[in-house]
Amino acid sequence: MSGPDNPDKSKWLHDAVSPDLVQLHSIRQVIYSGRTEFQCVDIVDTGSFGVCLVLDGKIQSSERDEFIYHEALVHPAMLSHPNPERVFIAGGGEGATLREVLAHDTVRKAVMVDLDREVIDVCRRFLPAIHCGSFDDSRAELHFADARRYLQETSDEFDVAIIDLVEPLEGGPACLLYTQEFYQLVRERLGPEGIMSVQSGASGWTNLENFTAIVNTLKSVFSIVCPYQVYVPSFVDMWGFSTASNSIAPEELPSEEVDRRIMARLSKELRSYDGLSHRAFFALSKHLRHELAATKRVITDKQSIFTY
Repeated sequence: MSGPDNPDKSKWLHDAVSPDLVQLHSIRQVIYSGRTEFQCVDIVDTGSFGVCLVLDGKIQSSERDEFIYHEALVHPAMLSHPNPERVFIAGGGEGATLREVLAHDTVRKAVMVDLDREVIDVCRRFLPAIHCGSFDDSRAELHFADARRYLQETSDEFDVAIIDLVEPLEGGPACLLYTQEFYQLVRERLGPEGIMSVQSGASGWTNLENFTAIVNTLKSVFSIVCPYQVYVPSFVDMWGFSTASNSIAPEELPSEEVDRRIMARLSKELRSYDGLSHRAFFALSKHLRHELAATKRVITDKQSIFTY
């Protein structure tokens, strides 16, 4: 394999963090490569992070650190709800978000809606160590559809909604699922103590515009919005998340209570998230709090495309 001073592009994954920053991952093996109706899909074994799901050239999950992202996305919202029985998941094609939701003994039904059937088929086949059989759990209900249309047509009510989508870049499949109108639709499908968790994009120094816009858009729909972040090594950045509710503020949940609920509710041991890390998630730096306070942009259907 070529050295990093003269990389052979056929043996290196070029993952663009921003227009000015690209990370290279050595490729040990291309396990799968193809294109669906909506996006390019690759499963590659990298020297840096093991087997990775790559959509449109960007790493979405790696077997070595995906637990950091998925535990952060799912558990603050799930554990903040007093009794989450019905959960809606938008996206999450590799099955890891569904895996974490189903780890909660309170869950009776988890409805996962993903537009791209082929991505899920590929992940079911090639990423068993990530989905851990979650697609076959009797509580899982899988729909291949547009999440927005699904919510418009269903009369179901949910306790928790987990939004785990690719960023809505131009030409991508998620452009209308980060907007004020979509969040209003989710709010209508949540119960009185309902809460939503949203993957909210990079929150580090490379690009804050998307993260702050998501948080500001959520604030235009929900009365309680709690942004937080965690470092995801394969993303080479701090990664932002947000919870949104009209009754629940996860940032106010004491670390001792987080640990108590983990012990009482979860059927497995978590690798990254606990009461202490919960407290750290919501301790945003001064400069990030300033950026969030200064944000004016609200994402609407008419202006739904993100910056890079």
